[in-house]
Amino acid sequence: MIRRPFYLKQLEQWIDKPLVKILTGIRRSGKSTILLLLKKVLLEKGITENSIIALNFESLTTEHLKNAPSLYEYLAGQLTKDKKFYILLDEIQEVQAWEKVVNSLLVDFNVDVYLTGSNSHLLSSELATYLAGRYIEIPVYTLSFKEYLLFNSVYQTAVSSIKESFVTYLRKGGFPIIHTGNYDEDTTYKVIRDIYASVLLRDTIQRYKIRDIELLERVTRFAFDNIGNTFSGKSISDYFKSQSRKTDVNTIYNYLSALEGAFILYRVSRFDIKGKEILKTQEKFFVSDLSLLYAMMGYRDRMIGGILENVVFLELKRREYKVYIGKLDSREIDFIAEKQGKKIYIQVAYKLENEATIHREFSPLLAILDNYPKFVVTMDEFWKEDIEGVKHVQIHDFLLDDSY
Repeated sequence: MIRRPFYLKQLEQWIDKPLVKILTGIRRSGKSTILLLLKKVLLEKGITENSIIALNFESLTTEHLKNAPSLYEYLAGQLTKDKKFYILLDEIQEVQAWEKVVNSLLVDFNVDVYLTGSNSHLLSSELATYLAGRYIEIPVYTLSFKEYLLFNSVYQTAVSSIKESFVTYLRKGGFPIIHTGNYDEDTTYKVIRDIYASVLLRDTIQRYKIRDIELLERVTRFAFDNIGNTFSGKSISDYFKSQSRKTDVNTIYNYLSALEGAFILYRVSRFDIKGKEILKTQEKFFVSDLSLLYAMMGYRDRMIGGILENVVFLELKRREYKVYIGKLDSREIDFIAEKQGKKIYIQVAYKLENEATIHREFSPLLAILDNYPKFVVTMDEFWKEDIEGVKHVQIHDFLLDDSY
């Protein structure tokens, strides 16, 4: 197993703290492996094997424990009140009323609890009722470019340049399983289609009791085909209507919410820079891993701008920024990213091929009259000089430099 230091560091700082630690993210993003790595860390710290209880609810061996009374009875039978235990529960959303179990364990025993889940609605109002103020969420994403290079150095014999590696990363995405072997693109996308089918069935259709599967797939394809574009539920409905498929707008929003819940899509709101308010119309949606898009839609050169935006968006989320689309009068700023009082503005483009493109990408940032850092991120091989403090950064440099 390859360590993923970013997530382990986050977990380690919360060991023995009186909070439930919840790793959330799309299936096969590496949550289970991180939990196994955490167990190794606990053992290295001198915690004994019999003080650690680990269960994976995707395994048939735990089928009889997928309801609250059974799981609590099982765990309580292994715990004693005179000793501290570490509880690691993988894919906890498979257990009905799991939050009641966790709450009772915290009340009745001396435990440090770690959970993983493949549904963002784990942290719903029901959870808040039982564990209000007593949990910390740690989102887990598929491999970053930096992590991809680490996996590549371990599992691949051929050494590629950073540029070549980035192109491969762009085409194959970041699901860890893809980068543990030398898979060609056809095999890669077959594996990804299987992951997508599992997520769509188990974390979307079954969990949200969706009946119109064909409509769900249409909504998904529309979102995939419009990565990097703003749209609304109504615009999807209008498009379907033009295809002689009448659809209720509320149903579309419910399906988009279900796709968010399964971490297939991320929704990004627009922020009015002048009015300093979040706008409720014309949002963007980004996919949790680009390989999902390619596996279902094929690679499309015309989408390269949106694809690069998707890469930058995921990197900003990994770095724990709150991310918005910026609106300044009639101009759009691809991203406003905020974290602990820090703010950065980013424009993303494929290449700065001519003066018109340079003006289009730099001018919205130059119109923002504050002193926060501003970047134009591209795949250009040449280096464009900064313009009035707005920096031009090659995308692989941006992804590898944690100072941004």
